[in-house]
Amino acid sequence: MRVLLILLFSFLTVTAVIAAGSLEDRHIIDWHVHVAGLGYGDSDAFINTEMYENFRFGYFMRWMGVTEKELKNNGDQLVVKRLDEKIRQSRYIDQAVVLALDGVIDETSGTLDREKTQIYVPNDFIARETAKYPRLLYGASINPLRRDSIERLEQAHRQGAVLIKWIPSIMHFDPSDKNLTSFYQRMTELDMPLLTHTGKEISFPTARNELADPRRLELPLKLGVIVIAAHISTTGKSDGENNFKRILPMFSEYDNLYADISSLTQINKLGYLARALQVEGLTERMIYGSDWPLQYFPVVSPWYHLGRIGFINAWQISGIDNSWDRDVVLKRQYGVPEAVFTRKPAPGQ
Repeated sequence: MRVLLILLFSFLTVTAVIAAGSLEDRHIIDWHVHVAGLGYGDSDAFINTEMYENFRFGYFMRWMGVTEKELKNNGDQLVVKRLDEKIRQSRYIDQAVVLALDGVIDETSGTLDREKTQIYVPNDFIARETAKYPRLLYGASINPLRRDSIERLEQAHRQGAVLIKWIPSIMHFDPSDKNLTSFYQRMTELDMPLLTHTGKEISFPTARNELADPRRLELPLKLGVIVIAAHISTTGKSDGENNFKRILPMFSEYDNLYADISSLTQINKLGYLARALQVEGLTERMIYGSDWPLQYFPVVSPWYHLGRIGFINAWQISGIDNSWDRDVVLKRQYGVPEAVFTRKPAPGQ
């Protein structure tokens, strides 16, 4: 009986891999990967007291595969090294965009407000560390309220950044502010895409969720910026309207608007991926993202999706060890087209 169970489990796992096997020979980039640090190893990264004392902190550290003691002994660089090791072990993912994250800027002084900034991951740290690993790409982050924001944008471009990452609801600025016009125009000139959180933010203790209204992205879109709406606005409401419903008309209004499918299998977003796949033309604007390290139980599990993928597929996927491979196979079983996994955010792709 034991031998039969082992053979059955092996068969189911192999079947799951076969389901996404045609993706093995395709170049897949994960466009949405986070890291964090505590300032060890001269990284200059930090989280504030509110975040450090929050229950989320322990989960995030565990999911990144490090302990605070290890970071103290080896530096925050260990997070990036461990990330590269996981990507190297993946059957499907070839590269990942590792995201810096700027903080809250005091509008009076124009400097970083360390008390209000829940998490800060500096550009220089990410640029330096990703340069060590061919599988890792540099995603910069610049709060446009910085007085030298355009200079920082140009520096990030010179350093090889492939996009700019924002979470306006925790960085405390309004993407629709017309004072940001020059910043957007320079982004367009540099052909620098913008990956920005849309919808309600729940990964941090506090957030100004009105700033993640997808309609606030109309200014950069009108100015020609390639905008990737992270998570397709699949949480929360703005002006009394569901954010997901709110963003959908924008895809026909702006051909430079894309959406990543990161986090869409999380427990708080059940059903949204299925709905998104049914929207005519939307899959042609989707790109792949995981939102790592938020790929672990209790946030994500194939067992949450039995109604969509069935018992056997859930069993198959739960047996896959690599978190990226689990994510790819789960989304492929869900019905995400192969083209989504290999698409780059550029018109005509």
